[in-house]
Amino acid sequence: MNFVFSRKRIAGILVALPANERRFVDDMRRFDFPESRSLKLMEVMGYDRHRVVTEGTCVSDLAVIALERLFDRKLVDREAVDALIVVTQSPDHFMPPTSNIIQGRLKLKHDMLCLDIPQGCAGYLIGLIQAFLILQQPHLKNVLVVNADVLSRKVAVTDRNSYPLIGDGLAVTLVENNAGPDVIYANVKMEGSASDALIIPAGGFRQPCSAETAVVRDAGDGNSRSLNDLRMDGTAVFNFVQREVPPMIDDLLRFANSSKDQVDFFLFHQPNKFMLQKLANKMGVPHEKMPMNVVENFGNSSGVTVPTAIAFNLGERLVRESRNVCLAGFGVGLTWSSMLLQLGPLDFCEMIDVL
Repeated sequence: MNFVFSRKRIAGILVALPANERRFVDDMRRFDFPESRSLKLMEVMGYDRHRVVTEGTCVSDLAVIALERLFDRKLVDREAVDALIVVTQSPDHFMPPTSNIIQGRLKLKHDMLCLDIPQGCAGYLIGLIQAFLILQQPHLKNVLVVNADVLSRKVAVTDRNSYPLIGDGLAVTLVENNAGPDVIYANVKMEGSASDALIIPAGGFRQPCSAETAVVRDAGDGNSRSLNDLRMDGTAVFNFVQREVPPMIDDLLRFANSSKDQVDFFLFHQPNKFMLQKLANKMGVPHEKMPMNVVENFGNSSGVTVPTAIAFNLGERLVRESRNVCLAGFGVGLTWSSMLLQLGPLDFCEMIDVL
């Protein structure tokens, strides 16, 4: 599905990451795996450190801190927020929506839209698309897209495939109407028949959490996890990314009448360095145009890796100037999405540590 948007812009990005940092060399002591092979895995996948929340920290806690920072610094007008979109796979509760909780804690106006979107690796792109759709209403001015996950709380520490990879984080993106001439192109695709490639089996109404689902068992490959924990079929996800993402980007560029050479940066979701290197090679994109340094510094925070890649690698540069960028997210769902836009100059583009 293709989208075209005009007279819209991303005005600012704030990434908020937990200050609590874990190192792979400490994590690997919990794995039933030879240390030498763990260190080789660290080198190939790009593991080093990851940010995880402390016990009891939820998405709304990160969001309130980040948004209060923007309001206090007058970077966002509290009274001018017309919609709050929260994209997360780790809501505070089944009900009420986490967006309503944040709206209430911040005492935002009643005359606004609060919306939760339960998407993951492609969630940042889907949140932006939804924000642009909302702003098709000419009387609306500003939408805040909060993309956040605290999935470290749902990953077994004895699972070497997932625990050293997962990071927590949040990004706030201010999206607004704009009188400029730039056009934004986007697409999104879905394949629900492969949804079990990335899944937390228990915890929903299909299989509620119980004493039985909490039992940690050997998964048969040297990893141990319970049914309450994230399960990832790494081979299936890798094959999906290599098969589906390159043609998606080609389709987007054709749709926009553009080419890879006209793109300054490919700012993609970052599952791990190995997968991105293989993807860049298959796409014929120079590695310097596709940053791959988020997982080794902060971990894989699902869709939040996209704005993290933007702020970490371009940061202040995008406050001063603009760049033609291609964004992409791909994973849980299975869902994959991409976007081509002129990004910058931004009102703010920065990272902060919280909690």
